[in-house]
Amino acid sequence: MAVLLPNGLSPTSHRFFSQRLRMHVVEWGPREAPTVVLVHGVRDHCRTWDDLIARLSMLGEYHFVAPDLRGHGDSDWVQGSGYRYIDYLYDLQQLIEQNDLGPVILAGHSLGGAIASFFAGVFPDWVSNLVLLEGIGLWSRDNADAGIDQQIRDWTDITRKLAGREPRRYPDLQTAYQRMQAANPQLSQAQAFHLTLHGAVQLEDGQFTWKYDQYTYNFHGVGLSEAEIIELWQKISAPTLLINADQGLQNRTGQDNTLRYFRQAELHDVADAGHWIHHDQPEAVTGLIAEFLRQTP
Repeated sequence: MAVLLPNGLSPTSHRFFSQRLRMHVVEWGPREAPTVVLVHGVRDHCRTWDDLIARLSMLGEYHFVAPDLRGHGDSDWVQGSGYRYIDYLYDLQQLIEQNDLGPVILAGHSLGGAIASFFAGVFPDWVSNLVLLEGIGLWSRDNADAGIDQQIRDWTDITRKLAGREPRRYPDLQTAYQRMQAANPQLSQAQAFHLTLHGAVQLEDGQFTWKYDQYTYNFHGVGLSEAEIIELWQKISAPTLLINADQGLQNRTGQDNTLRYFRQAELHDVADAGHWIHHDQPEAVTGLIAEFLRQTP
């Protein structure tokens, strides 16, 4: 089922390589238009952006690029190590540099919001505008006050548990869709089916499972301290729009007095929305992004 833009264009799939991983990315619209790169969250995939892209394309001509993060969607899983912020940043750098996309309008949701904000701090010249939807903020691990020895032990414990965790399997796509609906009741039937269609894969025995790697959910040892996160935020030069939900997660970027670490940023809280804010209130999110891009160069 292809999602068509108003001009009749549908997304095309491409591949690029990063640290010997075969990465997947979808692309919409003409390359000569301003490029918007959208980074999804943990256990999600690039097609989570389809509805927002379709809505933004009606407001102006853009070139949209949405990668599957390593370990997610149709990108390769990491073998022999975990998933760290620095590796996600490298993948994003390779996507933009290999395809000569920069400077870009960079948007991210949840984990993708954290990645986008750190990237804008490391490579400020490559980001013209920054949009963060429910981005992970100064998230504090349960063992953040422990010594480094204890932190590493906790990381190894979680990793061992994930190694023994069996991914859920479903007899058919309809059952996987029902699970998606049950876990995310705020989604419409159409949204839940679309996310299931692109987020599930059929196995050799005919059953279905989710495409993401279980190891992506170990946030211990991702490699950045609170001080380092703040330092990267302070280095962002792009105008920044932060959109959070009134029923969103805790410790989001811009909340808890963290807006003060950004040079030029505006924060909007959207009512009647949860963490997947672009699904819960797509019109409000589209309107805020459109107005932000109109007001900033």
